[in-house]
Amino acid sequence: MAAEAKPLAVGDGAVRRATVLDVPALTPMLVRAFTDDPVAVWACRSQALRLKMLRGMYVSRLKQMLSYREVWATQDLSSAALWAPPGHWQTSFLQDATIVRHFLHPLLLARLPMLAVGLSGVHRIHPESPPHWYLSLLGTDPDLQGRGLGSAVLQPVLDRCDLDGVGAYLESSKVRNLGFYERYGFRIVGELQLPWGGPKMWPMWRDPGAS
Repeated sequence: MAAEAKPLAVGDGAVRRATVLDVPALTPMLVRAFTDDPVAVWACRSQALRLKMLRGMYVSRLKQMLSYREVWATQDLSSAALWAPPGHWQTSFLQDATIVRHFLHPLLLARLPMLAVGLSGVHRIHPESPPHWYLSLLGTDPDLQGRGLGSAVLQPVLDRCDLDGVGAYLESSKVRNLGFYERYGFRIVGELQLPWGGPKMWPMWRDPGAS
């Protein structure tokens, strides 16, 4: 088992690896962070239903990602980055089914084919090689954005990428976030238009040492 990384200073808190005990606090933070996300809105137009869907989905996703021990969060759990290590970005059928079950609502069933096409498009553009870290989610409580918390939770894995000479990859669903990721060495490597009038997503790649 890898040694625990030392906490990183960030304001009056620190950055640390999250554990399953943090799921109850991280889940509502991620829901708040992604309530207005273009992909979330496209997937579920009803805000009340979207909140319920996101809560269930993020509980499942957090538990999946925590198995890799690379979910980094601030001490107060106001920001978190969910990373998959090289070779582990692909989800299994069971993991996908665990996420999809949160869409099994009468008002969302008609949208499942659309969501399936969109998900397959996201998987299709994901690079098979070279080996890389995958940033599945980065979320910060909206009331605390702009304070460097997102930057802090990114840094442990980006430092490891640079040390090991390994790339990193993500998909951004917000235009305003592109500049943020570019400051850390990510560059846009394509564009995905989600179906049925859906939003665009931008895959981004970072070479080691690119910051």
